Amino acid sequence: MSDVEAKAPPAGGPPAVKLTLVTLTAMVVGSMVGAGVFSLPRRFAQETGVAGALIAWAIAGTGMLMLAFVFQTLAVRRPDLDAGVYAYAKAGFGEYLGFFSAFGYWASACVGNVTYWVLIMSTIGAVWPALGDGDTLLAVVLSSVGLWCFFLLIRRGVKEAAAINRIVTVAKIVPILVFVLIALFYLDAEVFAANWGGADYAGSLFNQVRGTMLATVFVFLGVEGASVYSRHARRREDVGRATILGFLSVFAVFASVTIVSYGIMPMAEIAELRQPSMAGVLQHAVGTWGQVFVSVGLIVSVLGAYLAWTLMAAEVLFVAAKDNDMPRFLGRATAADVPANALLMSTSLSQIVLVVTMFSDDAFTFALDLTSALSLIPFLLAAGFAVKIAAGRGGAGTVGRGTRPELAVAVLATLYTAFLLFAAGLKFVLVSFLLYAPATFLFAKARREQNRRVFSAREAVICAVSVAGAALGVLALALGWIEL
Repeated sequence: MSDVEAKAPPAGGPPAVKLTLVTLTAMVVGSMVGAGVFSLPRRFAQETGVAGALIAWAIAGTGMLMLAFVFQTLAVRRPDLDAGVYAYAKAGFGEYLGFFSAFGYWASACVGNVTYWVLIMSTIGAVWPALGDGDTLLAVVLSSVGLWCFFLLIRRGVKEAAAINRIVTVAKIVPILVFVLIALFYLDAEVFAANWGGADYAGSLFNQVRGTMLATVFVFLGVEGASVYSRHARRREDVGRATILGFLSVFAVFASVTIVSYGIMPMAEIAELRQPSMAGVLQHAVGTWGQVFVSVGLIVSVLGAYLAWTLMAAEVLFVAAKDNDMPRFLGRATAADVPANALLMSTSLSQIVLVVTMFSDDAFTFALDLTSALSLIPFLLAAGFAVKIAAGRGGAGTVGRGTRPELAVAVLATLYTAFLLFAAGLKFVLVSFLLYAPATFLFAKARREQNRRVFSAREAVICAVSVAGAALGVLALALGWIEL
């Protein structure tokens, strides 16, 4: 099937596939409920007890709800902008930072997709030792086969892939809810009380909570899913509705999975479980069938999330290219409305990162945290743009006038994402620069295609900062200050 330029009807080319509120909501839920929820018991038990977990979820829930409201507001107030996260950063802070937002969000999705394959192989590795923790040569080869099979599936058509995602979303919620109900039934009040304070862990309660923040970011990634895919919405207002519905649908589930696990096993034992730790918790409660039940649910869940994230990653590159902020070859779509070149580039980056996991001490945890860190800059810029809109400086395409509640929500969302950057620590900021700085070559290529000057004076300063950050990251890796 030959590639053609995708244009809005009626000017020729394929029309954008239109998605309903139900499908958009399913894409939000499908992209949020993935690998992260199955890893939560161990990630939290390694950092804090019940009290710290409750505080962490209160902070994360409030902060992410503010971000959900931000994306809802932006979808309504700037209906002219598509591919949400990227478009909002560009409109608010210029083309170069918009490019960084697009690339960072895309890279985050691609790295996140690698965690899915690692976790699948680690799950199967419990009965097939040759797969190890998902980072052996055999595991990488099998993951690569799955990676490219999904590429071929999605390339057949966006509408078909989105329909599959809606079915998978329903299928994967069931085992998670069953886990929570069984854990509540077997909950031991004495074990739960013993895990309350996290007494075995060094550091203040603040540091315990801080240590969980990247894990909560990872599981909430996807809250912006409907916004990213806004050009396909049948009704524009459905974008905001799907965002809020999707968030509220999964928040209680995520928090419940974490908290009930503290009532099944001592924290020290949960912290030593292999991933997916949810399977180990249920095995402790009901035996081997519990582990098998969660493992099957995980595979279904992860494959559905992988489908949703691959769609969104390609969509961001495609729309950025159509806006002349990425090279033109990424702006081509097939007759089935699939951004084929963007999809190929996304799959290729995931393949590269998948190979790198063989050289990491803890491939899953590192990829998970890097995914979260890469997403923070796009989130911060989107929240900052919402502040500008609420303050009456949203640009010519803004619908309506800002209100004080909108401003308060946008400021809270901005502060929350800034805190997350602090919680991520210098390590992941530097590693993020290692991806951001080389990506500037794509921005330069796009500018040259338009016969434009590559950088303005302001953009040159931003470029210099990113290059300096990347150089420091290389030095830190070489001297052993940070490790993969």
